[in-house]
Amino acid sequence: MSIFRTVAVLAGLALSCAAGAADGPADALRPIRFAAEDWPPFISAALPGEGLSGTMVRLAFERAGYRLRVDYFPWKRTMQSGLRDPAYAGFLAVWRTPERETLCHFSAPIGNTLTVLAHLKEDPLPTASLAQLGGVKIGTVAGYSNGEQFDAMVKRGELGVEEGVSDEINVRKLLIKRFRVIVIERHVLRHLMLSSRFSAAERARITITEHVFKERPVHLCFKRTAEGLRQQQKFNDAAKEIDMAKLEREYWKRIGADTSGAGLDF
Repeated sequence: MSIFRTVAVLAGLALSCAAGAADGPADALRPIRFAAEDWPPFISAALPGEGLSGTMVRLAFERAGYRLRVDYFPWKRTMQSGLRDPAYAGFLAVWRTPERETLCHFSAPIGNTLTVLAHLKEDPLPTASLAQLGGVKIGTVAGYSNGEQFDAMVKRGELGVEEGVSDEINVRKLLIKRFRVIVIERHVLRHLMLSSRFSAAERARITITEHVFKERPVHLCFKRTAEGLRQQQKFNDAAKEIDMAKLEREYWKRIGADTSGAGLDF
């Protein structure tokens, strides 16, 4: 089964909304450029509309009079390019943290996420609370924020983490028991496990604990400059016209239809 079949709805949604996107021809739109890490199903060059968040962001920018271009990098370079390179207006998709408030003008939400703990069914471990994971090596992705509580516990030395370069590599390390548990966004894990890169047997080994984190929205980070603030305000005004809840319902309806019977319990 190809996960990419499950997101064909995005192309239709983009076409249905494009007619009201912006006044004037497409070539009259002002270019605006963002850096991103490939993070399906939220943002990815391999998905129609560049993913769920990518579709929403492109439509909002078109309504605001901009033509969006997204360039893809590893996460650390994504942040560096988005904040420092004058070619970019910012980066996406990003969780909001107190530290990042000094760097970004954050957009309205462009998607909702839920971080989970993923572990092997054959190697159960106590996951009733984060405190129970003291002494367990936890796989995370370099540069990712995992919520204020988790990040604070890591800084205080109460949780031991090992940073990897991507979610997919961390899942592979979990499967070979380099990690007993990894921190990952639930829909990202589902998307990965349904791709052809993992087998049905590998899917069947993984389960999640999802009650220890709170749902968090993701945003665009505009540079914290006067121009960045102006762009953020125009984007937010345009985003009000987009029915994000409808877009999400249609998207996850298709995802749910294709994940049934696929050996996943999340």
